[in-house]
Amino acid sequence: MISLLIVDDHPVVRDGLRSMFDNDSRFEVLGEAADGAEAVAAAERLRPDVVLMDLRMPGTDGVTAIRELAQRGVTARVLVLTTYDSDSDVLPAVEAGATGYLLKDAPRDELFRAVEAASRGQTVLSPTVATRVLGRLRQPASEPLSKRELEVLELVAEGATNREAAKRLFVSESTVKTHLLHVFAKLGVNDRASAVAAAFSRGYLTPRT
Repeated sequence: MISLLIVDDHPVVRDGLRSMFDNDSRFEVLGEAADGAEAVAAAERLRPDVVLMDLRMPGTDGVTAIRELAQRGVTARVLVLTTYDSDSDVLPAVEAGATGYLLKDAPRDELFRAVEAASRGQTVLSPTVATRVLGRLRQPASEPLSKRELEVLELVAEGATNREAAKRLFVSESTVKTHLLHVFAKLGVNDRASAVAAAFSRGYLTPRT
């Protein structure tokens, strides 16, 4: 059974989601929250497997809550469930550590499958969101690597795993993965080894003497 925390500022939405999941024996709803601050407190207290997180809420928003959960070491997977799919909503949520991103018009079965996948740590993106993320990553990038991207790349060059890099940088493993995806896109490569090689050849990294 997968335990859930439902986060949304609209009581009707929370009631509908709770009813939907309560009627399926695969899931157990442990609690609800009306904003990001309540979500962080409830997630720490209840320790759900998955947090269904709305993004735009009064008070503490969803992205801020996702970051806070990662910083506090809460292991729950966060599946964003929202009506917004713009770049300004999607990318910050993914970068903050969200495991998945679905829109509220998703069919019930798709939502159930997404929650199950998220509980296993698998990335889940609605088709329109996936198209946006991939399109953004495939755009030829002229900007240089950011300071944090360089930090991640330096650790990768030293042989650190994503988990080890996350611990050393005090961020979530999902955040490290996102930084690496940005590095791959900027350097025009598809894997870690090629990224390190390209970084050395372009002067981002220098051999240690």
